[in-house]
Amino acid sequence: MATVISVTNQKGGVGKTTTSINLAYYLAKSGHKTLLIDFDPQGNATSGLGIDKQSLEATMTDVIAERKPLSEVIQKTQFKNLDLAPTTPELANAEVELAQAARRFTRLKSAIDSTLHYDFVVIDSPPSLSLLTVNGLIAAKYVLLPVQAEFYALEGLGQLLETMKLVRKGMNPTLDLLGVLTTMVDSRTTLSGQVHEEIIKHFPGKVFKTTIPRNIRLAEAPSHGLPIGAYDRFSKGARAYKAAAKEVLERVG
Repeated sequence: MATVISVTNQKGGVGKTTTSINLAYYLAKSGHKTLLIDFDPQGNATSGLGIDKQSLEATMTDVIAERKPLSEVIQKTQFKNLDLAPTTPELANAEVELAQAARRFTRLKSAIDSTLHYDFVVIDSPPSLSLLTVNGLIAAKYVLLPVQAEFYALEGLGQLLETMKLVRKGMNPTLDLLGVLTTMVDSRTTLSGQVHEEIIKHFPGKVFKTTIPRNIRLAEAPSHGLPIGAYDRFSKGARAYKAAAKEVLERVG
């Protein structure tokens, strides 16, 4: 059975897609067959891996609408062991239709369960507490929570943790918080350090030792359709995500 990790935070701009892409890349690079599911209607993980959205014949919209199985949507990427289930903005319309549908909370889980040949599945969830996000939580074994080292970082997280609690109670009793990853850390400011300490206080024993720095190369990589490890593997950002992926492997045992 694949280990399914949902990368979730209902705030935008916290490095969620960057984390999804680079975690999936480094898990694949360490020899694990990995599937990245782009489940955010913005489709940034799709373009961030160099896939042209215009050329797609099938996407996650078809999977959620149950027109196609997940296996028919999956694309090979140029990286060994790494596949992608792509998305276009059309997924937002599918979510509206999903609101009235039967089994609307478990469609992603059913799709993943019937696709068995992966070691890891990483879900890039939308930046909202939507029906898509809940599908991701129900499908996952673990939640990875990227939190940016900025003043409002912890605002709104209570709501997400409450949603996780409800999912645990109702549909997915084994859902677990894999860890909190502090992103966009600027080592030149004291604020970053203070926020990181605050996050550790809030989530004792759950915060990754690795933090992700603000890094120009990390910001440039998606525009080239590459994970940071393929764009500039000696950059600070690449070293950080490589270390974070190692921690993920240790945490899932």
